[in-house]
Amino acid sequence: MLVLLQDFLSYLRLERGAAGSTISAYGRDIADFLNFCAGRAVKAKEVDAWLIRAYLAGLSRKGLRRTTVARKIAALRSFYRYLRRRGEVAANPFSLVCAPRPEKHLPLFLYYQEVETLLRLPRADTPGGQRDRALLEVLYATGARVEEIVGLDLEDLHLEEGYAVVRGKGSKERVVLLGGEAQAALRAYLTKARPRLAGGRETRAVFLNRNGGRLTQRGVRYLLERYRRLGRLKKGVSPHTLRHSFATHLLEGGADLRVVQELLGHARLSTTQIYTHVTGARLREVYNRTHPRA
Repeated sequence: MLVLLQDFLSYLRLERGAAGSTISAYGRDIADFLNFCAGRAVKAKEVDAWLIRAYLAGLSRKGLRRTTVARKIAALRSFYRYLRRRGEVAANPFSLVCAPRPEKHLPLFLYYQEVETLLRLPRADTPGGQRDRALLEVLYATGARVEEIVGLDLEDLHLEEGYAVVRGKGSKERVVLLGGEAQAALRAYLTKARPRLAGGRETRAVFLNRNGGRLTQRGVRYLLERYRRLGRLKKGVSPHTLRHSFATHLLEGGADLRVVQELLGHARLSTTQIYTHVTGARLREVYNRTHPRA
């Protein structure tokens, strides 16, 4: 069965174009279920409803989040669908298993004044500071995911036209817009700081670490946490916080929801609609704070 699992993961990567993070998560989820089956002395091809109930009950006892349980069910449903198409199983035992509804959490975002504070923190007189300023400006200007930004290569930037090409989920390309501040910060970084960080090494990556390699997602999160502490911001600041702030500020400024959907690269409008709840909550907060009879 482990050979079939590897075949399935290769299928996700080569034919479905799934993101590396998705493939890794699916691999862990399916391997976890296969170990559960082995512990119950049940062959993975002979799974029935009773075994699935026992597995889900075990997940519940672990106190896992609904989103995690839903992802595990989705992984197993997809895996057994693949096995059925290959003739390895007669039916998909997960086809009728309903995933739990995810908890509804309003995304954390920064007010514009907090974003301004964050953007002013990197030093302009060091290569690292110039890189960080450009990085923060691009994250906020585009609303792109952190993996899309660290994956940028030089040929993806079109500064004269004011846009960049990023590769999102499933390696799908999309265009993100660069405002004037982001363009200026990128030009300063590319001409002054990046050559010093590269140290003569050949690399196409836009954002480099101090060793001249491509900046990683983990590195970006570390930088944001460092600047959060430096700016004494009370809220947590992650790449996704800036993405949420980007969407929230656009909607508060009157942007159309479908425009925001396109800029964020959301496949479904329902994914973007959560930001209408954020802006609604923001309006109520302002109303309650400012109306004399609120």
